[in-house]
Amino acid sequence: MPDTFNSWFLITLLHVWMCLVRMKQEGRTGKYMCRVIVHFMWEDVEHRGRVMGVNPYILKKNMMVMTNNFYAAILGYDEGILSDDHGLAAALWRTFFNQKCEDPRQLELLVEYVRKQIQYLDSMNGEDLLLTGEVSWRPLVEKNPQSVLKPHSPIYNDEGL
Repeated sequence: MPDTFNSWFLITLLHVWMCLVRMKQEGRTGKYMCRVIVHFMWEDVEHRGRVMGVNPYILKKNMMVMTNNFYAAILGYDEGILSDDHGLAAALWRTFFNQKCEDPRQLELLVEYVRKQIQYLDSMNGEDLLLTGEVSWRPLVEKNPQSVLKPHSPIYNDEGL
């Protein structure tokens, strides 16, 4: 993908969605964390837009479009992850690739990436995720994508509490 504000947003959106999927499994606290994650994502969008020199009027207008795209993507990705690989591929093709993926191998690679990330996030301890907020991601390409590596337990810094 070209290195643009829009491609950064699409990549961020996908990863935020994967975090939201995981956090929703953590009950009331997880749902609260979902709101926090989305709030900070939009703060980051605004900040990056300003840093990149996007006109404030254009940025505000684009953020309204991006908000609509965000909710549409979330629904599409949710439907895709609950479906088979064809359903997930369709959601990724529509949103991530903006219906412009010419190479089916790229789409296949992204479907595999999303499935293994979701599987990996599911293997993480929910309490650790809520307490640290640290999410690690598996590489896009790896030798054995079927394996789920258990994440390292985090070290808490309780100093000063």
